[in-house]
Amino acid sequence: MNELYQQYKKQHKNAKEILDILEKNRAEIDFKLKSDPSNANLHKDLRNVNMDIRITMNEIEHTEFRILEYESNTISQ
Repeated sequence: MNELYQQYKKQHKNAKEILDILEKNRAEIDFKLKSDPSNANLHKDLRNVNMDIRITMNEIEHTEFRILEYESNTISQ
């Protein structure tokens, strides 16, 4: 079970790093949209990055739940 716990910890760390990158990408797209608000490609990129952010946040939430579940099980034993 400790292997699974370590795997969730690693997955959580990686997802946080990916989230940071995605948020920077979103900020860049938002900045570009200010100078070209009707650019369809930028709007498409923004939708895609927003979806990736939601997926990554769900992954973070899931791994946090599993980590806390493991920690509470080991403490109660």
